[in-house]
Amino acid sequence: MVHPSTGDGTILPPVQAGEGKLADNILHFSRVLRRAGLKTSPQATLDAVAAVEAVGIGAREEFHAALAAVFVKRREDMAVFDEAFRLFWRKRDLVEKMIQMMSPKVADGRDREKPKPAAARVSDSLLGHQQRAPKREAPPQVETDARFTASGSDVLRQTDFAQMTAAELGEARRAIARLVLPLAEVATRRYQPSTRPVRIDPRGTLRQAMRSGGAMMLPKFRSVRRRPPPLVVLADISGSMSQYSRIFLHFAHALMEKRRRTHVFLFGTRLTNVTRALRQRDPDAALDACTASVRDWSGGTRIGETLKDFNRLWGRRVLGGGAVVLLITDGLERDGVDVLETEIDRLHRSCRRLIWLNPLLRFEGFAARARGVRAMLPHVDEFRPVHNLDSLGALAAALSGETGRAADPRRFLQRSAA
Repeated sequence: MVHPSTGDGTILPPVQAGEGKLADNILHFSRVLRRAGLKTSPQATLDAVAAVEAVGIGAREEFHAALAAVFVKRREDMAVFDEAFRLFWRKRDLVEKMIQMMSPKVADGRDREKPKPAAARVSDSLLGHQQRAPKREAPPQVETDARFTASGSDVLRQTDFAQMTAAELGEARRAIARLVLPLAEVATRRYQPSTRPVRIDPRGTLRQAMRSGGAMMLPKFRSVRRRPPPLVVLADISGSMSQYSRIFLHFAHALMEKRRRTHVFLFGTRLTNVTRALRQRDPDAALDACTASVRDWSGGTRIGETLKDFNRLWGRRVLGGGAVVLLITDGLERDGVDVLETEIDRLHRSCRRLIWLNPLLRFEGFAARARGVRAMLPHVDEFRPVHNLDSLGALAAALSGETGRAADPRRFLQRSAA
């Protein structure tokens, strides 16, 4: 009897006699998860086979729980695992059906289901290694004009983070690391020595005169010291925001390499300070440390209560010096909006600029109809999207001082009123 192998010499034991190629299918499923971005190993495959042997082939929910307990190591990987499990463990001819669904068809008037965030990565891991058979007849010669086409980098910059494949997410992280970061500075109440005759420095002048015994007094000058303001990031990590918040943490990690006074907080049902975890130089190690320190990743959201905790515990510590606050959330508050409206107003009064980043702005015709969105919009300075690389580039320009009318929140309030 020949047992299936993981590819590195490790032999998979059979699950039970008479159960066919279940262990072999678990091996292929592990490879699909690895291509989709999950961290799997040969030992994890062996553990999955042992878990299925211990649980037995019973209900589909038990089989799903046994595999998830072995392969899922991070909360944000659960969406990818669920989509891969749904597509892989189905009836036969799965690949043929998926190719048929991805082939061009005649357009119909029925509403299409919105693609799930992990569907692109899972389908790419299942079908990315397959190649179509070449056609015998020669294809017709078609001349194209490159002036009206978009390059691959332009397409990537406009692709939604939630619909990117694993390879595209890697390219996006590298593009964020190469992004020109803002270096805008603001005036402080401190002074620094200057050679320009703008403002006389009395102390510096007297100090210089004392060195010469008062025989000669030469004027010294000073100027206002300018430095980048503190940057505070408040990122929503609820189920609808976890994909965008995770890629934005790469942007925050790049900011912390250039700015010393940068603070990052994550919130879902509770508030977590991950500033120290993001101080690590390696971005992957920093994000893993953030994930390990957060307990409510991909859960619910309580925006009002978490803003109340931030204002009470951290506001005076991190909002001094004219701080700029980046609030990343969709504004879909589950609780009442009374606390939310009070706390967002307090936060707005405590900082220099409050920039709200909302991935729902990727939809054309967005209107502020949700109660939480209507409660928050009057208390923010800018309202911007955060769903692709272009939106992050626009945010970097805004932090450098380049603002425009497109980010004015009053436009959306007028649209919702109409």
